[in-house]
Amino acid sequence: MSSVLITGASKGIGRAIALELSRRGHRVVATARRPETLADLPVDQRLRLDVTDQETVDQAVKDAGDVDVLISNAGETVRAPLESVPLAEVERLFQLNTLGALRVAQGVLPAMRARGAGRLIFVSSVQGRLVLPMIGPYGASKWALEALAETLAIETRHFGVKVSVVQPGAVSSGGGERAGVFLKENDPYGPLYEQLPLLRGESVTPEEVAAAVAATVEHPEPPLRVPVGAPAERALKARKEASENEPFLMTKIDW
Repeated sequence: MSSVLITGASKGIGRAIALELSRRGHRVVATARRPETLADLPVDQRLRLDVTDQETVDQAVKDAGDVDVLISNAGETVRAPLESVPLAEVERLFQLNTLGALRVAQGVLPAMRARGAGRLIFVSSVQGRLVLPMIGPYGASKWALEALAETLAIETRHFGVKVSVVQPGAVSSGGGERAGVFLKENDPYGPLYEQLPLLRGESVTPEEVAAAVAATVEHPEPPLRVPVGAPAERALKARKEASENEPFLMTKIDW
């Protein structure tokens, strides 16, 4: 069984991953900005880790001991048109979703490289390969995350480190409902925002994502990209087949 460190384990996908891997007998180190939110998880360790705070990352990596697998899950999203989204919100998402993931990877990689073995699993999204209007800042942070992950896969495979990117579509984790919405009164983009549920399509559960992550942890030769669920597979296939010379949307909208 593997020793697994999970970021963002207090709710949603991260919590489901911690429960699934613990059920399968892995040694699970669950982390969150507020470790008290992890109290009811049946895991081996519960540590404070804020992916945007280098000091907490360094301390958590030290306290976790040997880490065979990093599951980089911490992340957030917002809802806003790019014309008016506060740039501070865009910067915050990149710090959390992208640079935060790299910061923790940098923390565990030296020991993995020295041992000649390890796994980095990044929880991304189909929005790491395609875009949705009104969720552009999140999508951009995931496109950047996938570029970092693919680069890491090339740079670290010589040292026995395997890298995977897990790509669900919409997930019924509550993350979208918790997202900050930045729309003015009578915002001209309001009608487009109202169509967002149609654009996001059918969802998968956090447990389905957790099962895909656990299968990736246990796969002897995991693929680089792991779509989760039929909706994600359809969306990514359609994106691959679509023209690169025009914007791509899975669902046509009256806009």
